[in-house]
Amino acid sequence: MTDETRWARVLARDEASDGAFVYAVASTGVYCRPSCPSRRPARDKVSFFALPGLAEAAGYRACKRCRPADAKARDPRLKAVGRALAAIAASDNGTPTLAALAKIANLSPHYLQRLFTDLVGLSPRRYGEALRLGRLKENLRNGGGVADALYGAGYGSSSRLYEKAPKHLGMTPATYAKGGKGAAIAFATASSPLGRLLVAATDKGVAMVALGDDDRTLENELKREFPLARLMRDRGRLAGHVENVLARLAGKKTSAALPLDVRATAFQGRVWRALQEIPAGETMSYGAIAEMIGRPGAARAVGRACASNPVAVVVPCHRAVGNAGALTGYRWGVERKRKLLATEREAGRKKRA
Repeated sequence: MTDETRWARVLARDEASDGAFVYAVASTGVYCRPSCPSRRPARDKVSFFALPGLAEAAGYRACKRCRPADAKARDPRLKAVGRALAAIAASDNGTPTLAALAKIANLSPHYLQRLFTDLVGLSPRRYGEALRLGRLKENLRNGGGVADALYGAGYGSSSRLYEKAPKHLGMTPATYAKGGKGAAIAFATASSPLGRLLVAATDKGVAMVALGDDDRTLENELKREFPLARLMRDRGRLAGHVENVLARLAGKKTSAALPLDVRATAFQGRVWRALQEIPAGETMSYGAIAEMIGRPGAARAVGRACASNPVAVVVPCHRAVGNAGALTGYRWGVERKRKLLATEREAGRKKRA
């Protein structure tokens, strides 16, 4: 079934298509079943997903009016993966084992692992980890206590949460809930070919790389991201990181990979990893990236993931373009995107000469 066929069924509010797919609306962040009685959005704001769980992995929430997650999948393979997704979502003590999920899905463990990964883009275990982490972040941001947030997210014990969370949050859950309160974040600014550069890092890795016109604006951006963290200007400590980023901005190939400490949803993580596979100086459309990660039709969601990238150049979202190579939005300015691509291409030509 093509996306245009799906769109026609959405316009017709075709009840027979409920369970065959869901559609998600970028402007609202909500996904619905085809027969949803809500007002129809503009076509360019719509993405399609085979299963509700896949829409949720892309950052959408279920429509409270049509309850799309209640629709039964029609394809037997989708039904099987849907049962596994539901079991993972319902688990209150970590992700069920592959053997347990295979029994629920009525498939062999090997086949379920392959089918699940093909459809979702993550293994069952990694999907479960990403799902719990997303719930944890939402619960903490909503102001609940750490204990309530942890159990509401599906962590079975506080010790497990505190073992896992710093790796993903860059700080303990209590610190994250308080806007980074007490966390130590070093930062440095420098001149670059594209204006002023700010690099910030925790002891785990680089948390932000930003470009701008002046230091004050960049520092304010850092404060908005970590409003209660202890921010320390420390050029000496970050000298290696700054030089690494400056080399990237100059189109030079760097041998050292920067350690990162960034937060991402499962979908954002897949997009960011795909961006890092695009060679310097080359570009790929949002739609092509969506297909690359197994989410055809999710071009707008890819665009949102690019816009949320906190580490300029390190995750090269400047290599993502619109249809026909159009240089669409860039968090740090389209002109910087244009210059950065030109610099990378020129460096590539010199290397080949």
